[in-house]
Amino acid sequence: MKTPVAFIIFKRPDTTERVFEVIRKAKPPKLLVIADGPRADRPGEAEKCAAARAIIERVDWDCEVLENYSDVNMGCCQRVSSGIDWVFNTVEEAIILEDDCLPNPDFFPFCENLLERYRDDERVMLISGTNFLDQWKSDIQSYHFSYYTPTWGWASWRRAWNYYDINMSLWSNPEIKNRIRDVLANKEHYKSLKKSFEYTLNGKYDAWDYRWTFAILAQSGLSVVPAVNLILNIGFGEDATHTVSPDNERAKLKTSSLKYPIQYNKFTAVDRDFDNSYYQKFLKRSKIKKIKKILKYFIK
Repeated sequence: MKTPVAFIIFKRPDTTERVFEVIRKAKPPKLLVIADGPRADRPGEAEKCAAARAIIERVDWDCEVLENYSDVNMGCCQRVSSGIDWVFNTVEEAIILEDDCLPNPDFFPFCENLLERYRDDERVMLISGTNFLDQWKSDIQSYHFSYYTPTWGWASWRRAWNYYDINMSLWSNPEIKNRIRDVLANKEHYKSLKKSFEYTLNGKYDAWDYRWTFAILAQSGLSVVPAVNLILNIGFGEDATHTVSPDNERAKLKTSSLKYPIQYNKFTAVDRDFDNSYYQKFLKRSKIKKIKKILKYFIK
C-alpha cells in the first residue's frame, strides 16, 4: 500500500481499536491522526479521549505517524473540517476513516486503484467505500457514479477538497441553487438536500459532511460508489454523535468482498437509477417516518 490514511478519532477506544487493527493490516506508509479534545462538562471523557489516542502508539510497521490533536473540544464540524484541511495541506491524496467506520480489507486497494484512475479527472471528487443499497449491479461492474456522497470511509484529492468551504458561502447565490437543482434533475431530491443544507447553515446540524456534499454538487462533481458495500458502521448507539439509534436501517448493513481485478468504467456519468433507489429507500422513507411521528403526536 502506498496511499496515506487519515484516521479521525475522539472518545471511543473500543471502536477506535477495531478500525486501527484493520489499518494495521493494510500497513499504510503514512498515518495522519485527527483527534478532538474532551468536553469539560462530561465526566470521564478526558480519560476516554486519552485511551483512544493511546491506541495510535501501537503502530508497529514502517509508518510515519502525524498527529493533529486538539486540547479543547472543537465539536464535530469544526474538528473534522480543520483536520481534513490539515490532511490535504500535508498530502495530495488520502484515504479517510472515522473511528466507527470498519472497512472490509478490499476497501484500501479499491480506493488506491481509483485514486490513481481519476487523479486528474476533475469530474470525480470523492471515492466512497459505502454502498447503502448493499450492492448495485455487482455482477456487471466494480463501481458506478453518484451525486450522493457517502463518507463512511472515503478517499479524495487535494484538488477536490480545495472547494470545501465550511461557511458554504456560495449557497447564498441563487445561481448555485439553480445549478444544484439542475445537476440533480429531480425536484424531490433537490428539496431534500436544500432543507439539509439550510439546517446545516442554521446550526441544527453540527455536520461537516453536508458541507462537503454541497461543495461537490456546486461543482457538478461525482462520487464513485463501489458495487458492493465495503464499510460497516460500528458506532450506532447512545454514545454516538449522530448515529444514535441501533434500529436505523443503515446500522444493519453488511460488507462484501469486491471482485478483482477492478473493472474500470468506460464512461463517466451518474447512475440516476441508483441515486433514485437510494433516495426512495433512505431519504424519502426517513421523511415519511418524521411525518408519522408528528401525526401521532397530534392524534393523541
